[in-house]
Amino acid sequence: MTQAEPTLPAPMPPSVVDFASVFAAHLKQADREAELRPANKERLFDALSTAGITHVTVTFDGEGDSGQIESISAWAGDAAAEFPAVEIPYAAITWDNPVVEMRQLSLADVVEQLAYDLLADTHGGWENNDGAYGEFCFDASARCIHLEFNERFTSSELFTHDF
Repeated sequence: MTQAEPTLPAPMPPSVVDFASVFAAHLKQADREAELRPANKERLFDALSTAGITHVTVTFDGEGDSGQIESISAWAGDAAAEFPAVEIPYAAITWDNPVVEMRQLSLADVVEQLAYDLLADTHGGWENNDGAYGEFCFDASARCIHLEFNERFTSSELFTHDF
């Protein structure tokens, strides 16, 4: 019998990443973002109402590890409307900086940012694999945001037969 050289690499050393602290930091970040959302929505709804915009629709679509907002449309009742050329303050934080940043964004940009944030919060990964599509309605009159979310998935069924 002859001795053979090993063909497999040595096992990897155990991970030194403290996953508990990573998950805790992620939850803390999510909580901080959620704290900023009510004031951002309030400023947006105030500005939409002042502009006479009753609601805004946002369509999105994603699959295969990419996704995007397809359209953002403003409405005054049943008539299409234009976003006014105004900017409003939007409170934001980044992962690596604990300081709240006040950014001046257009109304359409605030709508887009909130839509992406809400998708990430409620349906993280919506753009992966078969993906998802849907529509938001930002109702300025009711001061609420409604989401219709359609998830795509591949399915298989097993049929067995004994003959």
